[in-house]
Amino acid sequence: MENMRLGSCSFIVFLDTEVLSCFPGRPDCMTGMWLLQLQRTENPAGHGSKEVKGKTHTYYQVLIDARDCPHISQRSQTEAVTFLANHDDSRALYAIPGLDYVSHEDILPYTSTDQVPIQHELFERFLLYDQTKAPPFVARETLRAWQEKNHPWLELSDVHRETTENIRVTVIPFYMGMREAQNSHVYWWRYCIRLENLDSDVVQLRERHWRIFSLSGTLETVRGRGVVGREPVLSKEQPAFQYSSHVSLQASSGHMWGTFRFERPDGSHFDVRIPPFSLESNKDEKTPPSGLHW
Repeated sequence: MENMRLGSCSFIVFLDTEVLSCFPGRPDCMTGMWLLQLQRTENPAGHGSKEVKGKTHTYYQVLIDARDCPHISQRSQTEAVTFLANHDDSRALYAIPGLDYVSHEDILPYTSTDQVPIQHELFERFLLYDQTKAPPFVARETLRAWQEKNHPWLELSDVHRETTENIRVTVIPFYMGMREAQNSHVYWWRYCIRLENLDSDVVQLRERHWRIFSLSGTLETVRGRGVVGREPVLSKEQPAFQYSSHVSLQASSGHMWGTFRFERPDGSHFDVRIPPFSLESNKDEKTPPSGLHW
């Protein structure tokens, strides 16, 4: 299967089925599922303007197998869901490690005979082995309660995707919460970016160029080398790279967009568009998410 070249494969265990992951370092166990809008930006022939098309797409929230984390070379870090501390006067940033999101197109059906098919500290707290079931796992009440309490912070809204010269950029933004600082409100978001080389030619990411607009009226420009301290090479053998970062605004909403500059083996460069995406806060902000306190 062609997309198997994306990387190593291991388990995802669904609540109602089991699947095999096709994306690098995706030996995962599902804890939730959402239908969301995939926003795809296209440039119609003969038109200079971009057209945004949306369609419903399925994404799964998954647990990553700890045994595979050391072998994930095309990820800036082991993925985690980050959120702010429970107290308004705290600047602490908490994380649930080994938690990620997988598109339906990146999975294959698979059945495991192991009672504990992956190694993750939340697996046995969330799922119970039951050989009378098919598949032989059922959700514990712990999982249901955790999902219900943290649903506003874990749910996906929109996924944004655009392809330029066979480099596909996918962006998923997450609202993290608000903090008060120096008599003003500061709103925080996490955004996850996946870069995919859909061609066989080797390219290397060299620069990033961001434009960040705030509802307060400010427009910020950010330039720099690579991303998260790396300049990843995208090849036929390792065609994808994924990372997460954070951004804050002194307004409840805004937008981000920009470009990545890539270099070809002959030294020439080309720019890849980052699809514009909204930074929206939760209007009915609820209790901040609970961490790993049991």
